[in-house]
Amino acid sequence: MSDVAKEAWRKYLIQLQVNPLRTKALTSGVIAGLGDALAQKISGIKKLQLRRLLLFSLFGFAYGGPFGHYLHKLMSVIFKGKNDSKTVAKMVLFEQLTSSPLNNLLFMLYYGLVIEGIPWVFVKDKIKKDFTSVQVAAWKVGPMVAWVNNQFVPLQLRVIFQCFVGLCWTILLNLKARSAVIKDS
Repeated sequence: MSDVAKEAWRKYLIQLQVNPLRTKALTSGVIAGLGDALAQKISGIKKLQLRRLLLFSLFGFAYGGPFGHYLHKLMSVIFKGKNDSKTVAKMVLFEQLTSSPLNNLLFMLYYGLVIEGIPWVFVKDKIKKDFTSVQVAAWKVGPMVAWVNNQFVPLQLRVIFQCFVGLCWTILLNLKARSAVIKDS
């Protein structure tokens, strides 16, 4: 790692200690925006949709980072900071049964109402139609991610880890959507 990168990482870790909520919110916002920019490019959009990118960033900043910060803080209190296999299994179960469905529901609401600007009645119907399949898909990957995160990632870096996993997930979903469009062509 270069000296510049090491110094930037050192300063970032200091900010995580001094201003954890702000740092996680900003990080989540930046990574959410980056994920959307990459997703737009992968999906073949010629001109970046700046409004959409900013709204994704806003969601990461205002919700993703702060929610993750407080969720992991709460879990460290509930599970007393332990990370043995039995405790991690309980943490994964807790996370998958509470925050995973909540996060998916809130994202579907935000995406439909705010990003796409779809009327409530249509968003509600889309959630009724798609929520179960979205949640089942999340449960196929989420438990593994949560296990790694809670077992191996230090508490102060868990939100950032989840943000990067979310970025990868966004890219994969867009690649899948793009390949479906190409097959149908």
